Amino acid sequence: MLASVLETPWLGEAEVPCRREPDLFFAEAPADVEAAKAVCQSCPFREQCLSDALERREPWGVWGGELLVAGKVVPRKRPRGRPRKHPQPVAA
Repeated sequence: MLASVLETPWLGEAEVPCRREPDLFFAEAPADVEAAKAVCQSCPFREQCLSDALERREPWGVWGGELLVAGKVVPRKRPRGRPRKHPQPVAA
């Protein structure tokens, strides 16, 4: 699961946020995904984590403060179920 990023040589013994709650970074609920992205903002390895995840084409999860789906960065996780027939306006 997270072994690809947590056992890399460049990380060493550093304390990173994803080691405390690894399941949060693979959450289903959009609110949990946003919480994981927020946790990444203070991580000193954020850029390296995202770069490596993109290189590996990670299939899903929050990596370096970004959500990856099918190996690509997406802005937000779509909730489960069918999309609304009449979408609500997005607040700016």
